[in-house]
Amino acid sequence: MGSSITQKILEKHFVSGSLTPGESLDIRIDQTLTQDATGTMAYLQFEALGLDRVRNELAVSYIDHNTVQVGFENADDHRYLQSVAAKKGVVLSRPGNGICHQVHLERFGAPGKTLIGSDSHTPTGGGIGMIAIGAGGLDVALAMAGVPFTIIAPRVIRITLKNALRPFVTAKDVILKVLERFSTKGNVNCIFEYAGEGVKTLSVPERATICNMGAECGVTCSLFPSDEITRDFLRAQHREECWIPLEADADAVYDGEFEIDLAALEPLTACPHSPGNIRKVSEMAGMKIDQVLIGSCTNSSYQDLVKVGMILDGHHVAEGVSLGIAPGSREVFEMISEDGTLTKMIKAGARILESACGFCIGNHFSPSTGGVSLRTNNRNFEGRSGTKSGQVYLVSPETAAVSAVTGVFTSPLEQDFVKEIRNVNAEDFFTDDSMLIFPPADSGDVEIIRGPNIGEPPRNTPLASELSGQVGIKVGDKITTDHIMPAGARLKYRSNIPLYSTFVFEGVDKEFPARCSERRDRGVANFIVAGQSYGQGSSREHAALCPMYLGVKAVLALSIERIHQANLCNAGILPLTLQSEDDYEKISPDDSLVIRDVRTQVSSGKPITLENVTKGYSFTCTLDVTELQRDMLLKGGRLNQIKETLV
Repeated sequence: MGSSITQKILEKHFVSGSLTPGESLDIRIDQTLTQDATGTMAYLQFEALGLDRVRNELAVSYIDHNTVQVGFENADDHRYLQSVAAKKGVVLSRPGNGICHQVHLERFGAPGKTLIGSDSHTPTGGGIGMIAIGAGGLDVALAMAGVPFTIIAPRVIRITLKNALRPFVTAKDVILKVLERFSTKGNVNCIFEYAGEGVKTLSVPERATICNMGAECGVTCSLFPSDEITRDFLRAQHREECWIPLEADADAVYDGEFEIDLAALEPLTACPHSPGNIRKVSEMAGMKIDQVLIGSCTNSSYQDLVKVGMILDGHHVAEGVSLGIAPGSREVFEMISEDGTLTKMIKAGARILESACGFCIGNHFSPSTGGVSLRTNNRNFEGRSGTKSGQVYLVSPETAAVSAVTGVFTSPLEQDFVKEIRNVNAEDFFTDDSMLIFPPADSGDVEIIRGPNIGEPPRNTPLASELSGQVGIKVGDKITTDHIMPAGARLKYRSNIPLYSTFVFEGVDKEFPARCSERRDRGVANFIVAGQSYGQGSSREHAALCPMYLGVKAVLALSIERIHQANLCNAGILPLTLQSEDDYEKISPDDSLVIRDVRTQVSSGKPITLENVTKGYSFTCTLDVTELQRDMLLKGGRLNQIKETLV
């Protein structure tokens, strides 16, 4: 029996455990990346480990999320990141150099390597043949320390692509079709592996777009072969020496199959408020729009923006529509300024934005009240844009550009002002690495600079013998990490856990932090009760760290997404899975719950028995964790645990 690409890479990086799907697996990590929104805490945690230098093959720190300088906090964090990178042997990508996933694909990604990053869209690297996985900041800090990364050995789903895309139909439409089929839940511990003749028709940036939004399905990562197209991309980036061929064996066996006829696809959109709420663009035709934003780590490549320039050329943005365009990297920015694309955009009335995440995380360009915003990014959760009533639709750059000109939702297949569009694959990229700062060989004299907003990484206490508390909040399905820990204007407080924790569940229940703090100070634990797919979205570990600071000791949910589940364990919070909808319905806010002899129960590996003291009944939850996680929960989190073993 042959091997999939996934199996080949995992076998090469195997450390311990089992490759059998569903079993715990430890793998060696070659590369790590962080970004400033999550990376500041990751480096504080790395410092707490007491190591002089990083121990993995390559560590890169990107400043790309919170680049808006309002107040001192962001500037202080950036100064800290630059100094700690120099001290610990990390490459720093300065503000303005671009979005981490775009830059990493261009300058560092390599087929056959493993990468974890403190950002949920790290799987973008699968477009170049990497196993690239999003993770919490502490997991990335440990990988930088040379500690193997623990995953659940994945089921591998082969997605076969037939034929080729028509003009104006894009890689974005491919991944939206995948989301239509697989939805945003139920895919935990899976990897999507792409195959078929259609793969040869897709460039590396197009493959990266597909892998990027695979994160919305909740999979561990997505993966394309490394072939001659991959080699051409690396050659154009002047990094051909990184290329290796990598493909699945003809007799490889998969855990599931799905087939897409690329020639039959048409432009699609994800409607508010979920990336899985898919409709045809043609069905939305004529809807008035207020805003169009093109960019983000999903669709900001040179190829994407050249096509946008072709559509805008000789036309103007419709009255009443605001168009913003953010190139994904300084490299892309330079290239579109040289080839005339940037001029076409400016003449069309576009506002040119910084090469950063920006609007995708609600940092600027929030829509008007109830405004309809077409965006090429990957998430449209309620309120993520910075406007709770904003109606955000996810579309391809082609759909976005055409609609910006018409002023209404328009399928690029059904417009008549652009007759032709062609694929543009650069044969020679501008590879200016002057905005990368490489660490000195001897960092002995480097001083780490900390501003007043930068605190210590929080630690939990070891699990008590009995856990008694109250339900602090009860929420429904698909609660995202944006719901738990708002970004946008609040993100600048990420280094200050006591302050940032005052905004937990801000858009859901503003009284939650005060209520939990009061109980915590009385020695009463807090519990969170949730429905399906709790913790989907961003990898931000603050969605576990801040509740932990508020005294949250357990989350009881019908299901918990992979990265958030790992972050809860790292923070020493019990991730408990409710057994039925009926169990969920019975629990009310403020109910008193108790877990007796909790240490013994956690150690046993059996279902956990809880008592609802308020209503006088008992029920069970499963604790679906690895043995490593079971131990860290007993010890009050990963930082407490790792200090015992790291040398």
